Amino acid sequence: MGLVVGLALLALGWFAVGPWVFALLLVALLVPVTRRRLRPNRWALGGVLALVVAATVTVVLLPDGRLPIPPGGGLLVTSSYDGHAVEPQPIALDVPQQPGLAPNGRSSMHDDSWATHSYQGPGPLGKAPEVTTSWYGLEECATLAFDPDGRLVALCGNRSGPVMHVLDPETMRPLKTLDLPDRKKSDKKPWEDLCGGAYFYLDAQGRAVVATTDRQVWTVDSRDLQVLDKVDLGDVVPDDDCLVALLPDWDGNTWYVTQDGRVGVAGGAQRTGDPTRSAAPLSLGGEIANSIAADDTGVYLVTTEALVKVALAEHRQPAVVWQTTYDSGTRKKPGQLSAGSGTTPTVLPSGLVAITDNADPQMHVQFYDSRDGHLVCQAPVFGKGESASDNSLVAVGDASVVVENNYGYQAPWTTLVGRATAGGLARVDADPDTGECTVGWQSDEIAPSSVAKVSLATGLVYAYTMRPSWWGVTAWYLTAIDARTGQTAFSVRTGTGTLFNNHYSAVTLGSDGSAYVATLGGMVRVRDQD
Repeated sequence: MGLVVGLALLALGWFAVGPWVFALLLVALLVPVTRRRLRPNRWALGGVLALVVAATVTVVLLPDGRLPIPPGGGLLVTSSYDGHAVEPQPIALDVPQQPGLAPNGRSSMHDDSWATHSYQGPGPLGKAPEVTTSWYGLEECATLAFDPDGRLVALCGNRSGPVMHVLDPETMRPLKTLDLPDRKKSDKKPWEDLCGGAYFYLDAQGRAVVATTDRQVWTVDSRDLQVLDKVDLGDVVPDDDCLVALLPDWDGNTWYVTQDGRVGVAGGAQRTGDPTRSAAPLSLGGEIANSIAADDTGVYLVTTEALVKVALAEHRQPAVVWQTTYDSGTRKKPGQLSAGSGTTPTVLPSGLVAITDNADPQMHVQFYDSRDGHLVCQAPVFGKGESASDNSLVAVGDASVVVENNYGYQAPWTTLVGRATAGGLARVDADPDTGECTVGWQSDEIAPSSVAKVSLATGLVYAYTMRPSWWGVTAWYLTAIDARTGQTAFSVRTGTGTLFNNHYSAVTLGSDGSAYVATLGGMVRVRDQD
């Protein structure tokens, strides 16, 4: 029985204080009496083995989403809730509804055609917040949207490739599943591979439009995940390239971008005379590793070399409206999935388009004129030698954005045993009249790879954060930051350990004010109980 008791105490110690319990175990094993008492017999070994087998069979047989994400250690040495409940302080931001997309806040990772990362609806206010989780094994649903019935549509990735789920918004259990083509062999690490599995959008009819790993564009009924249409781009996109992102323009044309810097329109007789064949794309040079944005005058994208605006010319062929180079730096910094800018362009009501560059020793938040592409102003952010971003900006005003610092985050193991990245978030404000940019505030919160969002109804920016810990415990939090002042309102612990790492997945706000975050182990939901 000594071994069983010892293992039980070890487990309790792990959940209580985390990795330091193993140091205590090593010290205890130096004592001969302890070693004798922990010497196993066949009955103890058999019992432990039976327990492991039973747990394994239960996990394998139960469908995804039936169990919570397994907790990590250190629950007693990390705070479960900091800060206090707040009252809403709404922000005014007018983002037009794109006619080809599902309603704003429900259509894609970036929430609308302008990629503002904003919601008109509420988010948590910190009033007795409740955390629930759902375990999918090693599968992350990085991109979420909401179908016409309010269910979550999730584009997820596992070890073999992408899969699409329809999830119950209450339980987060999969209701329908569609296996997409498997990931192709690549020299990129799985967590850096953006080919056909990172982005999709819901159109105005609530259909999911997704790029696949074999260079096709699928249209899928989001209610039952039946494939309604396929457009094969294999004739115009070579085998050694892949589709990264899709978005319709204001006229309903589906634009796509590829990893090797191509941009084009998928299918359509109005472009080629053949409804099954697509026109040849533009080749812009550089690489593309981010999504795209669109307003009623064109489509905006960023390569590793330039910010570009494209549109269909009079003869219905893709054409460059303007192209402006930026300081792309000399390297891919730690914390980036690609060299150059790590942001999807964000269109603002002031007529500006915002991105980050990749300059050394500090990156800049830059604002460009959407009409002709000239640089209006820029502001350096974060510390010298430790600034990089691979997530899009959050619009918090007509000419104001929030940027996060991802410098130092290279893979899930970057944050193991309580280690933290450089961190920081900042608000940058542009004045189109004077051509000046200023840093409104800077927060020390650490969001290693969060895709933050803002609730315009509450005035809070929601980021997924962690903290350094000498206990060796990595605790993850949904953190709410006042968009006006940069002060942290509250932080809610979602869990501890690697399975709670969001790894570049977005915060997503539901119509009821719930905040959803996909993690390496499944889904997390935070909502107010009061």
